[in-house]
Amino acid sequence: MSQEIEIGLGKKGRIAYGLDDISIVPSRRTRDPQDVSTAWQVDAYEFDIPVIGAPMDSVTSPSTAIAMGKLGTLGVLDLEGLWTRYDDPEPILTKIAELPINEATTYMQQAYAEPIKPELIAARLHEIRDAGVTVAGSLSPQRTQQYYSTVLNAGVDLFVIRGTSVSAEHVSTDHEPLNLKKFIYDLDVPVIVGGAANYTAALHLMRAGAAGVLVGFGGAAVSANRNTIGVHVPLATAISDVAEARRDYMDESGGRYVQVIADGGMGDSGSFVTALAMGADAAMLGAPLARATEAPGHGTHWGAEARHASLPRGMRTNVGTVGTLEEILYGPSHLADGKTNFIGALRRAMASTGYVDVKNFQRCDVVVTPTGQ
Repeated sequence: MSQEIEIGLGKKGRIAYGLDDISIVPSRRTRDPQDVSTAWQVDAYEFDIPVIGAPMDSVTSPSTAIAMGKLGTLGVLDLEGLWTRYDDPEPILTKIAELPINEATTYMQQAYAEPIKPELIAARLHEIRDAGVTVAGSLSPQRTQQYYSTVLNAGVDLFVIRGTSVSAEHVSTDHEPLNLKKFIYDLDVPVIVGGAANYTAALHLMRAGAAGVLVGFGGAAVSANRNTIGVHVPLATAISDVAEARRDYMDESGGRYVQVIADGGMGDSGSFVTALAMGADAAMLGAPLARATEAPGHGTHWGAEARHASLPRGMRTNVGTVGTLEEILYGPSHLADGKTNFIGALRRAMASTGYVDVKNFQRCDVVVTPTGQ
């Protein structure tokens, strides 16, 4: 039963929990870490580990998408990012990383004012495909109708529609909104859609045909949504709500399983593991992968919200560099800070609770704890 409190005479609200408020409880049965499986899949596409590289310019470039693919996971390229606006975005990426924080946002607004070039969308996706890995690209709901045919013609395997808050019932008075249900059913590729932060929104996206639903608003480490527009939903509660929508939709649809993907707010391996324990099938990681030596952000990190022309809702932040992509995903770790060996941490948690795969690990016992205790 959800807990609701009276905020004042005219408003009530649910009590919600973040990932830091949740702890996983070991069970009576344990296993060896090497005996568990971390594999997962979206539609017909199988991956070794439940990680997706976020479509953010500081995280995923064509080269890091290829590297992620070869490491058994998926990198999603932002098709509205610098890689589809400039033939060579490296000087711009370097300058964003070097600028003082009080100058970075203005410069990003200027840099991202350059038009998106369809031929660069095709070229970047072809580069990833030529490397022999799964190809995934992301557009915002506002740009999807404009560029999706270019994306499909380039041969994308998985298509991601990602925004701060995406609904199946967008209403507009000045343009024809994207008919998400018709759009998804007309496509020949699986579509991952989000963010969604509650049961109802997620259920509607599942009914629209989404193969996966992103939970959260993404880019938590670089987001200022709470400061600028007052929007924020603690991720542990959001994942649990969406997992319940997935369960109900399976009954409603006769067994169709929609992947639940936690998006943002997982800056360390502990929160990543907790997100899966709360019901996520995989996690879309930003800041953890932005710390890789190969990351295009050069030790800095930002999201799409930071480049908005009139109301930036994010910022460029320094995350530092901690190791290679392989070390961040598979280790070894040399510090107990949760910044490297994410999959080793997941295997250890699964072994401690006795579960052999991610879907069963979602059933593990958890407790609510005071944050940081």
